[in-house]
Amino acid sequence: MFDLIVIGNPVYDEITTPYISTGGRILSGCSTNAALVAKRLGVRKVGLVGSIGTDYRERFITDLKRFGIEVLQILDGKSTGGFKLVYFDNGDRTLQVLGVAERILFKKLSSKTIEALKNAKFILLGPILSEIDINFVKSLKKICQGKLFLDPQGLLRKIASNNMVEHIFDLKEVREIISLVDFVKPNEFEAEALTGFKDPSESAKLIADWCGGGVAIVTLGEKGSILSYKGEVFKIPPYKTFARDPTGAGDSYAGAFITCLLSGSNLIEAAYYASAASSIMVEYTGPEFNMSKEEVEKRLKIIKA
Repeated sequence: MFDLIVIGNPVYDEITTPYISTGGRILSGCSTNAALVAKRLGVRKVGLVGSIGTDYRERFITDLKRFGIEVLQILDGKSTGGFKLVYFDNGDRTLQVLGVAERILFKKLSSKTIEALKNAKFILLGPILSEIDINFVKSLKKICQGKLFLDPQGLLRKIASNNMVEHIFDLKEVREIISLVDFVKPNEFEAEALTGFKDPSESAKLIADWCGGGVAIVTLGEKGSILSYKGEVFKIPPYKTFARDPTGAGDSYAGAFITCLLSGSNLIEAAYYASAASSIMVEYTGPEFNMSKEEVEKRLKIIKA
C-alpha cells in the first residue's frame, strides 16, 4: 500500500533568480517536489503518476529511483513539460513554456495503477499545466479510499500566443474539482483570483466552504500561511530565512503537510510543520535540497516559540 501517490506531470525547468541561475533544465514540478519532500521526511512508500517525453524519460526514471520514489506509471508523451522561470527583485516572476507534456487521462491508467490509487492513504493532485480535468478527478473520487489533496496552480494556467504562461480562471470547473477533494492549497494570488477577495483569510474561509473536506490552506510566501477549517481561520507564522529560489516552496509545504498528517498529527500541527519545511526548500535550487526531519523539527520549535 502506498502512503502517498502524487499525480501531475514532472517538469525540467530552467530557473533564474537575483541570486542563482541553473544554466540548464533541472527536475521540478508540483507533484515531484511534494514527493521528494515527503520521502525525505520519512514517508515510507511514495509513488508518482505523470507524463513525460522520450527526451527526458530515462533521466527522470533514474532521478526518481535515486531519490527512492516509485515510478508508478509514466505515460508516454511527445515532449517533456518545463518552464523558464525568471524571478525579479520585487517578487514577481515570468514563466515561459519550454515544453508541454501529454494530458493524464484516467482511461490510460493501468490496472496496477488503479489498484494502487484505490488503496493509497493520500493522493496529491499537482497539475502544472491543466493535465488533469474534472472528469479525471470524478473518476478518481469513485475509486479512492484515501484522502485527496489538491494544489490548483496548474488548473489556472494557459499558454499565451508569445509562449508565456497566462492565468485563466474557469471558476465553475475549478470549484467543482475543489468540492471533490479533502484539502486544497492555493497560494495568495490564486486564492484572490478564485474568490475575488484580497484578504487571504476571507479567501481561505470561502474556499474551505467549497472544499469537500472543508480544509483550505492559503500560502503567503515569506508571510507564512493561513488555514481555514469549520469557519475558523488560523494564521501560521513563517520561519524567517533567506529565499534564494522560491520555486517549489508551496510544493514542499504540501508534501510536508501530508507527511505530518500521516504521522497522526492534527491540522494545525501539520501546518506549522509544513511552514518549517518550506523554509528549507527556498534555500536551495533543484531536487538536491538538504532536508531532514531533525532540521524541520528544529525550525518548528522556533516557529512555535
